[in-house]
Amino acid sequence: MFDSLQDRFGTLFRNLSGKGKISESNVAEAMEQVRQALLEADVHYEIVDQFVAHVRTKAIGTEVLKSLEPGQQMIKIVYDELINLMGPVDHNMMFVEPGPTIIMMCGLQGAGKTTTCGKLAKYLKSKGKNPMLVAADLQRPAAIDQLETLGAQIEIPVYCERQGNPVAVCRNAVAQARQAGRDVLILDTAGRLHIDQALMDELRAINAQVKPHQVYLVVDAMVGQDAVNSAKAFNAQLELDGVILTKFDSDTRGGAALSVKTITGKPIKFIGVGEKLDALEEFHPERIAQRMLGMGDVLTLVEKVQKEMDETKTREMQEKMLSSGLTLDDFLDQMKAVRRMGPLKQLMSLLPGIGSALKDIDLPEEQLNKVEAIIHSMNKKERRNPDIIDNSRRRRIARGSGSQPEEISRLIKGFSAARDMAKRLGGATMASRMKAMSGGMDMGQLGMMGGKPGTAQKQSKLTPEQRRKLRDKRRRGK
Repeated sequence: MFDSLQDRFGTLFRNLSGKGKISESNVAEAMEQVRQALLEADVHYEIVDQFVAHVRTKAIGTEVLKSLEPGQQMIKIVYDELINLMGPVDHNMMFVEPGPTIIMMCGLQGAGKTTTCGKLAKYLKSKGKNPMLVAADLQRPAAIDQLETLGAQIEIPVYCERQGNPVAVCRNAVAQARQAGRDVLILDTAGRLHIDQALMDELRAINAQVKPHQVYLVVDAMVGQDAVNSAKAFNAQLELDGVILTKFDSDTRGGAALSVKTITGKPIKFIGVGEKLDALEEFHPERIAQRMLGMGDVLTLVEKVQKEMDETKTREMQEKMLSSGLTLDDFLDQMKAVRRMGPLKQLMSLLPGIGSALKDIDLPEEQLNKVEAIIHSMNKKERRNPDIIDNSRRRRIARGSGSQPEEISRLIKGFSAARDMAKRLGGATMASRMKAMSGGMDMGQLGMMGGKPGTAQKQSKLTPEQRRKLRDKRRRGK
């Protein structure tokens, strides 16, 4: 995510940090690089010019030119301006009494609107609300089926009519929601491949008849300035209350996130960060700015951990770690919890300094599947005490999991080492937990389990001189 911006900003700040002091000409040169980076990220050119002007004025008007650490000063200025561009934070959702609160979702086809309706319904349900979904997209019959499938998965009712017109469907849905005691109604309206008069007429008619309390535009974050242009057009017709950016887990260039708030004047409410129905996050400008600058996003990672890790189970896990009582069943539970948070590479990118290092590395998610298969191929006695696994048991487990006996040995050795380390460190440090969650194996070792070559394999082929240069390069990168 934001790989290009991270690279450009990282290079810029490293260059500035290499100078004892900088001059106005250095600032001007740096701002030209910032401008180029933002344009390449598909940020609207007017916003780019405005952003660069603000940063240049602040840089020259502060102590940056006299600072002994100009790179850090510039990072702070750019960081603040990025937040101003995307903020302020506004996650408030207005709810009416008596209900239902009506939320109208609109957007172009392909933006992920129907899936986002399901995600928003699940989010509201987790907040104690009692939502209902409405299949108001009669242009695309598959949209009704899709919404019904999503509703069944999250156990939320879906109101639909296979015939008729969308305005009547929405009106009837409001009556049904009142009768059923539903306090939130989410309207999945029709989209088009592009904005046209028919689409806008239909949306305006629904808006006039049903009078939704909030109107959200769903926008594909990958399309850059096109997303901003469509947001501007929708806002002119409907008076939006907020924007939801989808596909934020992809290699987003950043143009939509940095432009849509300024162009429409409407806050970004949520971002979609994956295909799963719980992959909807509140938008925090300061956290996105940190990601763009390669600082990671520890707060989001902590929230993901708190959401998936049961506090009671975590305490029990710590006690087991302290007593070396950790079993492979415990490890499997922890690994599943970690995987529910999202792809491993996405999670690691939230750690400061890690995202840029991982951009060209394929973390072997399929190897985690193999680890699960190996553990599931063990019997209860073996999972509780892997030390009893001898050659005969190892061959049986390998056959059952489609693995090699050597892979079983490697997993057991790594797990045992991690268990011992956790006990020595007190069972509560992040390092020991992450080590335990990976079965004591680094990504290079996982890569040796039959998948793509891991980092450790690649480094083992380096000469001592090459290794020294690589270490020096990493230190400079930090």
